[in-house]
Amino acid sequence: MKKILFSAAVLVAAATTAQAADLPRKAPVYKAPILKVYDWTGFYIGVNAGGSVGRDRTRTTIVGAGNEQTHLSPAGAIGGGQVGYNWQFRNFYNLVLGLEADIQGSGQRTNSTCILTCVAGTSAPPFQTYNQKIDWFGTARVRAGIATGPVLSYVTGGFAYGNVTTTSVANLGGGPFNINADQTRTGYTFGSGVEAQLGGNWTGKIEYLYVNLGTQRTSGAFLGTPYAAASRIQDHIFRAGVNYGFGNNAGYVEPLRNWNGFYIGGNAGTVIGRDRSNLRFAGFTNPQFALVPEGFSGGGQIGYNWQASAWVFGVEGDFQGSTAKDNKACIVNCVTSGTTLNQTLPWLATGRGRIGYSVGSTLFYGTAGYAYGETKTKVFTNNNSPPSYTEISRQKGGYVVGAGIESPLTFLGLFGPAWTMKTEYLYVDLGSTTSTVATGGVPYSFTTQTREHIFRGGINYNFNAPVVAKY
Repeated sequence: MKKILFSAAVLVAAATTAQAADLPRKAPVYKAPILKVYDWTGFYIGVNAGGSVGRDRTRTTIVGAGNEQTHLSPAGAIGGGQVGYNWQFRNFYNLVLGLEADIQGSGQRTNSTCILTCVAGTSAPPFQTYNQKIDWFGTARVRAGIATGPVLSYVTGGFAYGNVTTTSVANLGGGPFNINADQTRTGYTFGSGVEAQLGGNWTGKIEYLYVNLGTQRTSGAFLGTPYAAASRIQDHIFRAGVNYGFGNNAGYVEPLRNWNGFYIGGNAGTVIGRDRSNLRFAGFTNPQFALVPEGFSGGGQIGYNWQASAWVFGVEGDFQGSTAKDNKACIVNCVTSGTTLNQTLPWLATGRGRIGYSVGSTLFYGTAGYAYGETKTKVFTNNNSPPSYTEISRQKGGYVVGAGIESPLTFLGLFGPAWTMKTEYLYVDLGSTTSTVATGGVPYSFTTQTREHIFRGGINYNFNAPVVAKY
């Protein structure tokens, strides 16, 4: 009997198990993966490199001899490091506030300025030469910007300091004498830039800084002749850098953007020239100096991109109007006579190729091509009778090179997915031109280079109705 009952229990258990296997099972609850958010909060450290151009308005007054005024323009490569900290406020338009300090070595030099007579190959009086250099400088700044995911557009400003050495050698008769000033100076700086993720905790940035270190002054006397010199130290810095952030962004990966197609847009920015020039009056003078036109630029661009995986190839053309001018130069004994110059860059156009690499939705690119523009110089000379006024206008072609960062424009939700914003630096070289004119029957020739540094931001509308590429 027990065997029969045990056998029956086994059969019931087996049947129950079989029926349970046939019943539908409840599907497991699916939990969506947590979307990782890029976070700018935290410490960072990095390095940078670039170039700097000075626009140092300089005046030397030598009693009874002259009151010359020109721009010294020390230029050269710079490089250094920076350290900083960011705070991101997600509940307030993704505002990012930060502190940053940097220290830079500088190769800025100018040794091509000679006013008064400056007869080539001689040191006969009267003549006066200038040399100026900046060996190092640093800044301590605040940064404020708006973050769009892994892209930060910011403005910055604060304290600046650096070492400036200015040397002038003059000979008014009785032998040459030196006018020297070597000072560590302080002042202020401001600028703007854009920073974006390169991958993991690494970011890349491009930025512009204006640095003002005040006016460097010196005075004295030589052989009973008093003199005074003053140079206003202003620097324009263009640089790129990389930072390593100590936050938790290593696992952040953004989908790749589709860059294919036509686009059109507008831009605005700053432009500064460093146009080495000389003015040769037949038989007695050959002053050499820099004209440094400075101002704003604005215009439009149109282009087309082709994309192969993350690589982007494109062509772009643009046209710019410019307010850049230098109307502060007066050379060759500017007391009762002298020669004044006023130079402008009214417009500029470029046709360039672009090649870049898209990290998620951000495009890092280099660009190069052909440039064409106009330079106008007005020369007024009162060294002969009668005084003369000449306007020299030249249009000339050359080359352009540069780099930039472009990313989606989603500021406060005002723009759709077809809009992008860009920040870029361009160096333009239109070569040199020489013009020969005459004043009071005395012929002279004027030679000038056209070399411009442009830092600008822009927006583009893309006609390809951009979508996110699928992996």
